[in-house]
Amino acid sequence: MISLEAENINKFVAADKIEKGMPEASNALSSLLGRKGAGSNMLGWLDLPYTPERELDAVSNTGKRIQDENDCLVVIGIGGSYLGARAAIEALPEETSFPVIFAGNNLSPGYHNRLLSSLDGKRFALCVISKSGTTTEPAIAFRLLRKKLIEQFGKKEASKRIIAITDIESGALRKMVDSEGILSFVIPRDVGGRFSILSPVGLLPCAVAGIPVKEMISGASYAMKQYTRGKEEIIMLRYALLRHILHSRGTAIEVLSTFHPELDLFCGWWKQLAGESEGKDGKGLFPASTVMTTDLHSLGQFLQDGSRDILETFLIAERPRRNLTVPEDKENLDNLNYLAGRPLGEINRKAYEGTKAAHISGGIPVISLQIPSITPASIGELFVFFELSVAVTGRLLGVNPFNQPGVEEYKTRMFRLLGKPGV
Repeated sequence: MISLEAENINKFVAADKIEKGMPEASNALSSLLGRKGAGSNMLGWLDLPYTPERELDAVSNTGKRIQDENDCLVVIGIGGSYLGARAAIEALPEETSFPVIFAGNNLSPGYHNRLLSSLDGKRFALCVISKSGTTTEPAIAFRLLRKKLIEQFGKKEASKRIIAITDIESGALRKMVDSEGILSFVIPRDVGGRFSILSPVGLLPCAVAGIPVKEMISGASYAMKQYTRGKEEIIMLRYALLRHILHSRGTAIEVLSTFHPELDLFCGWWKQLAGESEGKDGKGLFPASTVMTTDLHSLGQFLQDGSRDILETFLIAERPRRNLTVPEDKENLDNLNYLAGRPLGEINRKAYEGTKAAHISGGIPVISLQIPSITPASIGELFVFFELSVAVTGRLLGVNPFNQPGVEEYKTRMFRLLGKPGV
């Protein structure tokens, strides 16, 4: 269960403003659940937490087969086609037992040279994720890695080591799947990339890594019920509404801060989700993130004393799954014996509490979102919580949260510079 604290929010938003805004936020949620409004044809993600057992079994069984037959899996995708899976895998190191590598999310020759060299002599499989099969970054990476696969195993065996996650009937990747008999899973047509983590796009890489995807889906289905029709709906709506009101009053940036380095890539997933969903028509909070206490020695200065157009949202786990105790040192040269015998998790917690109090005193609005612990179920819950809150905020902003017209601009200009035919 996610809890929300906003201790100093009344300094920036009057209580009656929040109370008056809740019906509008509730109506925004109702429009989503009723499949109405802008982007209503892209709301299939609302159904993903209720994926049938047989489909989860197919994903889990494929994941086990990949583990048994390979030394590693290379996942090829960009944006939502890799960020969600990578976020979950890095958030759950206790669960992961098999190497999953990510490619196709950049155009760096150095990165891909190192990746190809690292695969020399290894049994590896490819999971290529793309609705069209023609997105530049993953398509180039797939060419390079498929060539490597064929060189090491031959074309027939290479086809057996490729898993495609793509459109059900159209696109370049689907043509290859059909012509070569490649194993495939479907990206639902009514689910956009940044909302696809609970589809095979995210579940298959997670299953290969060793994450119990049924537990993640269980947390997600619980969240979808609680935050849409359950008693916890008000928590999600309050967060979405506060973001919207603060933005309307001049807040330009939301910083998602965590004291858990394993959630760094989860924050990266959130940045894509919020940025692509809300950043339109000159509107939207710019999403940024920090990992504490590391960034307290850099960006912490700005958060404390810089421009005051920032909302800081802390994402915190109450309890670590594993803990350590600070040892005593007889010489005590570092003067830290006052901490001897105390759990590192407690010290990290006090660092969060002290930072929150400092930033409140520094004059920025602060929200804290807390989960009991970082588990597969709680990660599933967080995925759904943020998907819903961002979609509601988009509705309140009056934008379509499910398209990304601005992304096409860089592609058009890049293709023109590269001399792509027809551009």
